[in-house]
Order: sequence, then C-alpha cells, then structure tokens
Amino acid sequence: MVNEKKAVLICLERQGADVDVDLLAEELTLLLANLGITVVGRVDQKRTSPDPATFIGKGKLYEMKALISNLDASLVVCNDSLLPTQLHNIRSILEVEVWDRPFVIMKIFEARAYSAEAKLQVELALCKYEIPLLKGLGRQMSQPGGGIGTRGPGETEFERHRRKLERRAKTLQHKLEKVRKSRFNSRKRRKRNDIPTIAIVGYTNSGKSTLLRALCHDDEIYCADKLFATLDPKIRRVKLPSGKFALFADTVGFIRKLPIELVAAFRATLEEVSEADLLLIVIDPLDKDPLESLTVVEETLNQIGAACIPRIIVLNKVDMIDSEQLEALLERLAMRSGSEVVPVSALRKFNVSSLLKRIESSLMQMDSASRSLTDTFKLA
Repeated sequence: MVNEKKAVLICLERQGADVDVDLLAEELTLLLANLGITVVGRVDQKRTSPDPATFIGKGKLYEMKALISNLDASLVVCNDSLLPTQLHNIRSILEVEVWDRPFVIMKIFEARAYSAEAKLQVELALCKYEIPLLKGLGRQMSQPGGGIGTRGPGETEFERHRRKLERRAKTLQHKLEKVRKSRFNSRKRRKRNDIPTIAIVGYTNSGKSTLLRALCHDDEIYCADKLFATLDPKIRRVKLPSGKFALFADTVGFIRKLPIELVAAFRATLEEVSEADLLLIVIDPLDKDPLESLTVVEETLNQIGAACIPRIIVLNKVDMIDSEQLEALLERLAMRSGSEVVPVSALRKFNVSSLLKRIESSLMQMDSASRSLTDTFKLA
C-alpha cells in the first residue's frame, strides 16, 4: 500500500462519452484516498479521441510538468486505461511515476486481499495487466521492486522479467482452476439438495455485506465503509418465512471500468453470481447517479454471463433520504429496470422481513414456471 503520496490526475473529456468525466474523477480520487494518496491537482483536455502517443496533447503534458513541480507531486494518474506507448511517453515527458485507472483499482484489490484465494486472484490480475505493458515498453524495463512506471536496466532483464511473469501467471491459473472446481462441486451439492442460492450484487460500498448480516443475523460478517471491503464470497444459510432455507452469497462489488484482468482472475468468485438462482441488486441512493450505478452493475452481469438471471432491486440506506426522494427514486428504478424494487435499510434492519417474503415469492414463481416447462416437454 502506497502512503503519503501526492497525485495529479489526467482527465480526458470525450465528446459523446456515456459517463460524466467529473463522476469518474471523483471516484478515482476516492480510490486513491483508499490507498493513502492525495489528489492535489487535475489537468483536463477535451478531445474527440485520445492521442495515440501521449493520451492528451504533448503540449498539455509539458504544461502539466510545471504544475507537478509546483504541487510537489510524485505521481500522475490517468482517469482511463493507457496503452504501453502512452504510458512510456507520458512518463518520459513528466519524469514521474505514472499509473492508469485499471492499475489503481487493482492496487485497491491488492490491499484488500486477505485470504489465500483472493491473493492468488489479485496476483494473477496484476500479472495479466503487466505482461502486455512490458511487451509494449520494450527496453523500458522496471527497476527491481519499482513496478510499472519507472525506468529500467535494459532488454535482457526486461525479457527475463516478462518470462518470469508469464510462468507465474500459468502457475496461478492452475491453482485457481482447482479453486474453481471446488466451488463447482459445492454448488453441485447444493443443487442436488434443492437449496436455492441468492447472490447479493451491486456497486462497491452499497451495503451488500450489511444486508447479508441483516438477513442471516450474523454480526460476525465483516462490514466496513470502504471500497471493496469484500473480495471473498461469503455464503450464509437464511431461513425464509415458510421455514425453508436458502443460501445467500455476498460477492465482490462492481465499479465503473472494472479491469478485464480482474474479471478474468476472479472467475471462480464471480461464478457464484452467474450460477445463482436469483440476484439481489443493491443500490445506494446516496450515489451521485444511482441509475448509472445500476447500468454499471447490469453491464458487469452481462459480462460474466448473468444477464438472464431473475433479480430484485434492493434500494438500501433509505433511512438516509427523505420520503420524496425515496418515492421518486423507487419510481425511476422500477421504470429503468423493469424489476420490482424493495426499499430497505440493512443497517437499521428496516423492511428486511418484507424483502425475505418477496424473495421467497420469487423463488416459488420460478419453481412453478420450471415445473410447468418440464410438464410441457413431457407432453411433447
């Protein structure tokens, strides 16, 4: 974890972009704060597309160099992903360490990885991120312990390091495949026992772990007001109103522009979502744009093969907004999602019992539909 660093952001405002650049910059600032890094400045440029060599214009970078010196910053962070050439050229001009948004997110994951499985997954993601950068950077090899973003000793050492990373990635993939098979066998046993699984998904820090704690009355479940507090899936048995049981899985949170390396590395974990019977999508009404957060969640679900799973939208933290805001947001979410929206306060345990009733009702409807389909095939 990096401490007591000052950073300057590079933000590119593209015409017709679907996400507000200020929203992304605020989120990146929060991500960096979680790493102990303070954003002290920001450089913006409007362009139709990034400069293929330097992301923003070269002239803008030279202006930025003086700003970095005046602010005593030692790190530049791009509010987007960078190509290897862009990374190298920006670093050469500014003469400071340079990160991009995917790398920042991976550093957060690295800081939050406590279990052996999470550490393996994060290490694999970092390997997958770094290998193409090293291939693209050629002779610009990192110094030992320096990581991406600093000058290096030359091609021989560069090639050696790249091959080492590739070997390590294969080893990690082999280990994680064993984890994936173990999780697959566990899910197989659950299905054989006819126990439904409900996956709790949502934007990072939306209150997913707090909701699981409220549902299963387990105060030992770790909850924290920070990004990506949960990397390992937590599965708990919950008694439904009828007396039957279901398994609820709390999973890793989603975020805008989640790096594909992390999605691939966390495959075993995310399969708890893609193989679930029902999804609870948790929405935080305090987000700058809750509907846009819902879009991010839906896009990520589509990316991991979970787009067609039935879902209930859970509007959390309703104790922190007034009744007018609540009614307006409930209506907007229902219209936008086409799904039922259930308001709760997981922290205060408000309306959690109603949510459980709605969950059981959904499971019963799904079971009835499944049996009807089976009967239809038998008749055919």
